[in-house]
Amino acid sequence: MDSWQAVRTDLALEARESIEDKAEGLRGVIVEEDYDEECDVHITKVVVETKNGAKMLGKPMGIYITLEAPAMTEPEEDYHQEISEILAREIRAILPEPDKEQSIMVVGLGNREVTADSLGPNVVDNLFINRHIVREYGKVAYNRSKMHQVSSLVPGVMAKTGMESAEIIKGVISETKPDLVIVIDALAARSTKRLNRTIQITNTGIHPGSGVGNHRNAITQESLNVPVLALGVPTVVDAATIVGDAMGERPVTLKELNNMYVTTKDVDQQIQQISHILCDGINKALTCPEET
Repeated sequence: MDSWQAVRTDLALEARESIEDKAEGLRGVIVEEDYDEECDVHITKVVVETKNGAKMLGKPMGIYITLEAPAMTEPEEDYHQEISEILAREIRAILPEPDKEQSIMVVGLGNREVTADSLGPNVVDNLFINRHIVREYGKVAYNRSKMHQVSSLVPGVMAKTGMESAEIIKGVISETKPDLVIVIDALAARSTKRLNRTIQITNTGIHPGSGVGNHRNAITQESLNVPVLALGVPTVVDAATIVGDAMGERPVTLKELNNMYVTTKDVDQQIQQISHILCDGINKALTCPEET
């Protein structure tokens, strides 16, 4: 494996691009692309249909939807609303039984004290949480005839809790028994142009450590016995990528940089903006249409 392939990416879109650079097509993988010219958002849907396609791509079988919005980091509230509307539409499209009332638990992964890793907790902080109210007073409390019950969880990191996130999530699931889990996490990108400008939605869950053969932390339908959707934004990029881009190549001497990740200098502001976009998109996606 050359140094370019060794550079880590959590985006199925980038994994597909790297494969296509070296081969003509990719069997078992379907790609659909769309461009919203008015909002300047490029939408790519990658469907991994076969085990061979999953092996080639290095990603589990399932659906991966990527929104690329170059101006997502700009402080334009109207544009943020447009992105959140598109995000809500794409989340609804991948939700299992979106029109059926469900109990949905949203999990914010990450470390609050590390800005580039605080996306999950920041999103959850502003979500519309109603499970406790609906269970106590019913839907009449919101003057609605139909709505999902939404709860949230921020499990923290092992360094502080002594437990893996998957263990905490499993424990809460066993008590609250949600119908669906939505996991939010910061990702790593291979391309600097996608840093803080890309949103990935997938129904394959989260596979931390899968790149080094460690699957014990997987947060998936198989490990939780509940459907799992994952939303992520790349907030860091491999240091080898930046140096390699500047040099126009990725020599073997950059291998030691693959364990170093960097982010933007204004990551604090960007995480705040992105977290609000994701929060608005999730809130809109989880609003049941009223019965007619």
